[in-house]
This record gives sequence, structure tokens and C-alpha cells, in this order.
Amino acid sequence: MVDDIDKKILQELKDNARISFANLAREINLSPSAVRERVQKMEDLGVIQNYVVQTDNKMLGYDLEAFILIKVFPGKLKHVIQSITEFPEITEAHRITGNQNIHLKVLIKDQIHLQKLLDQLMDFGDTNTFLILTRIGD
Repeated sequence: MVDDIDKKILQELKDNARISFANLAREINLSPSAVRERVQKMEDLGVIQNYVVQTDNKMLGYDLEAFILIKVFPGKLKHVIQSITEFPEITEAHRITGNQNIHLKVLIKDQIHLQKLLDQLMDFGDTNTFLILTRIGD
């Protein structure tokens, strides 16, 4: 389904999703039309699902990122899963195994903003918060 050339294309697109087919073709030694066909095929198959914009969150006024783990109160898991999308601060949410049920990644302006968010999330269960200091590999 996906060969080594496709994997090279995917890596280049992960590094720069706005790269032109001509520049991408030069990077992997194929013609632009062959690259375009391969990208289209991977889009059609669902291998490539989306192209995203990454932002500098600090420039948008969000100085803190954190992971929040929630051990949901018994009988509230379904309600929590449905309610998570109502919080604009939550950028990622995962149902997980282990002592906690929910793993969240949140984007917040400051400690006061974090405190207010935690006050709301504590209605769902016990929380455990980890501030993100740096992203490794950037």
C-alpha cells in the first residue's frame, strides 16, 4: 500500500506541508507529475488525512501548555467524553488505560486560567496536572 518512496514523500510533507510538487519531486528524485499522483493516491486511500497549520501559541497569548489526567468519578465517563469538546482550552483528548481514564492536552494563558479550568474539570473527577516545559525534538 505505502512503499519507501511514499514514506519519503510523507516525511517531506510532515516537515513542510506547503512544499510544491516541483520542490518535493526534486527532494526525492521523481517527476512532479509522479509525486502529484502519489500524493493524490495517498489522500484517496486516507493515508494523508489532513494538512494542518502550526501556530506559535505564545504569540496568540497562550503562555502555558499542560497535560491533565482525570480519574473520572464512577458513572460519569460517558458524560465526560461528551462534555470535553465544550472546552476551548483542550487541544487533544484521549481515553486511556491505567489509573486515570482521560488524558488531556490543554493550552492556557496563565496560572489563573489553569486554575479556573481545573475547577471546572474537577466536577468530572480527580485531576493530576503536568506543565509542559519544552517540546523535545523541535
